[in-house]
This record gives sequence, C-alpha cells and structure tokens, in this order.
Amino acid sequence: MASLEIDGVKKRFGAQEILKGIDISVDTGEFLVLVGPSGCGKSTLLNMIAGVDTISEGEIRVAGARVNELHPSERDIAMVFQSYALYPNMTVEQNIGFSMEMHKVPKAERLAAVREVAKILQLEELLKRRPSQLSGGQRQRVAMGRALVRKPKIFLFDEPLSNLDAHLRVDMRTEIKKLHQRLYATIVYVTHDQIEAMTLATRIAVMRAGELLQLGTPAQIYNRPANTFVAAFMGSPRMSLIPARLVPQGEGLVLEIQRGDRPKVSIPLPPQPPAVQAFAGREVIAGLRAEAISNGSRPAGNGNGAQRRAVVDGQVVVIEPTGPDTLVVLNVGGYELTARLEPDFDLHPGDRAEFKFDLTNLVLFDPSTEKLIA
Repeated sequence: MASLEIDGVKKRFGAQEILKGIDISVDTGEFLVLVGPSGCGKSTLLNMIAGVDTISEGEIRVAGARVNELHPSERDIAMVFQSYALYPNMTVEQNIGFSMEMHKVPKAERLAAVREVAKILQLEELLKRRPSQLSGGQRQRVAMGRALVRKPKIFLFDEPLSNLDAHLRVDMRTEIKKLHQRLYATIVYVTHDQIEAMTLATRIAVMRAGELLQLGTPAQIYNRPANTFVAAFMGSPRMSLIPARLVPQGEGLVLEIQRGDRPKVSIPLPPQPPAVQAFAGREVIAGLRAEAISNGSRPAGNGNGAQRRAVVDGQVVVIEPTGPDTLVVLNVGGYELTARLEPDFDLHPGDRAEFKFDLTNLVLFDPSTEKLIA
C-alpha cells in the first residue's frame, strides 16, 4: 500500500474548468471518500488518479513519485467500477485471475492467489460459476476480487454499490469496511451517497462544482460543517438551517427566530467563542441536527450541562415513523426544522408542545458567505 498526494490538480475541457485546484493528501492505509452531487467532478478526479483521464495542471504522486505521465498499467492502481465489467464467458475463478494470466503469472501461483482472495471475499463456493449465475452482490465481490488479487498500491472505487438494492448496499458496505480493516488498504472511494461516506471513510472530501469544500473526519464533517452546503448535504435527515438573529443579553447572547408575524422564539445560548460574539446584533444562519431535539424522557444529543440546553415551544407539522425513532417536522418561529424523537411519540400534526434543544453542537454561519463562524 502507498500514500497518495493530489497537489493543485485542475481539469479543463476547452475554456471550461471542471476541477478548480484540488489539494488532498492520503496517508498509507487511509480510506478517503470523495462525495458530492452529480457533476461535482469526483469521478473525473478518480479517473485522473487512475490515469484514464489527463491532468490539465497540478501533480499526482503515489508513494512520493509523480505519476502524471505514467500509463494506467504502470501506476500499480486497481479500480472497481460502478458496472461489474465481468467477462460473461469466464468463470468467477477465471475473471479474478485474468489480469495475472495476462501478465504470465505461473498457473500454480495464480490459482493460489485466486483462492486466497476468494476466501477473503467468501467466494470459495462460487469459483466455477459464471456471472449470469450470480447475484448483484456476488458479482460486485468478484469485481473487487479482480482488483484485490493484483495487490496494488491503491484501490479506487467508483460508485461500486449504486446498482445494488438498499439491502445489498448495506451488506456490501460492511464487506468493504471489513476488507479495509483486514488489509489496511489505501482506498479512494467515490459516491454521491452521504451515508456511504459517513460509514466507510476515515476522512471525507466534500466537493461541489469542481471545488473541494471541506476535508475532514466523518465527525468533523458532521458536527462542524465548513459551510451551509456541507451542513445540508451531509447527514440524514439533513441539518436544519434557520435564519436567526444574535442579540446581546447581559453577558451572553440570545438566538432570536421569527418569520413574518409568527411569535418570536428566543433561545439563550451557552458561552460562545469570540468569533461568534463578534456577530452580536447581526443576522446568522443557525444549524442544528435532528438528534439534538427531544421531548419526553429521552435526553437530546450529548449535552453536558443545563446551560447547553434550552426549552423551546414548537408546533408539530409532519410525523414520519421510521421504526427505531420518529422524525418530526416542527414549526419554530415560522421556520421548519426536523427532530429525531422517541418511537412512541404521541403528538399529532397541529399540536403544540415544549421541546428540549441540546445546543452542544449548534453551529452558526455567516449569511453573506454561508461559511461557518468559528
């Protein structure tokens, strides 16, 4: 396995700039997920790492060595695609070992390597079957095995689970996670599914329109999003973003929420850093995750003191039972936000009640730049 450095990489098609200067360093054994909406440039970046697309500007280094001019076959990188791309007339064993056969690896050595990979991916009983006799999840494991048997420096995954149904996607996420933990493989993984990003990554790179908006651990991305786009894109349900005003009160600050002629809601805030205090008397965008809101006996979020909690009046708009909990859309001060509440939540649309807000992970954004006030 090896490290990967993406240094000032840009991609242009004529006058149009597709990637606008990407800088990412991936340590050996790290699992980096590139995530973002369709058309953000994540697959283009992956193709440039693989060598199947050219670099307009910048440099890509594998294990410290520049690879810009190297042919894909010379980069020692394996790629798993969205489509399985298996040879239909070959068995599983032949598909996995095909690249080794092309490189004239002796048959005994090739068969031993194939069986080792088949054991890792639980394909031992399927080696004599053809792709048409396999399920979608099994075919994807064969595609992974074909990459794994090469023992490359870096694995690249381009939305490998998008063709699977929801149940299989969950199973395959687990398999990929196990594979990474077992092999300590360096992986770069592309997806538009933020749940995949959160569950698989050691670090996440959030992209939009060819730009890298934030690079961090799943916890950093989730709890301290760099801007309102990352806040809304990462997490299910998405973070509630509410226009508000910061008002001085004594030695502290109050968050005031009001839309139109709705009753004003005032939320006393715990002590804030100087950057937030500088916004006293100004408009902000307040961000709060669904699990930070509770009612009844279950505590909200991970608050560590009464000063970080507030009781807020809200009106129930929509109730969405999910089984283990209930998602509830609330109207607070004229704005809607989502709460994750108990499964036995017994209020109904139109009811008013008091809800507990845990302000531990409340985040505030500058409306003019949409960036986090840190």
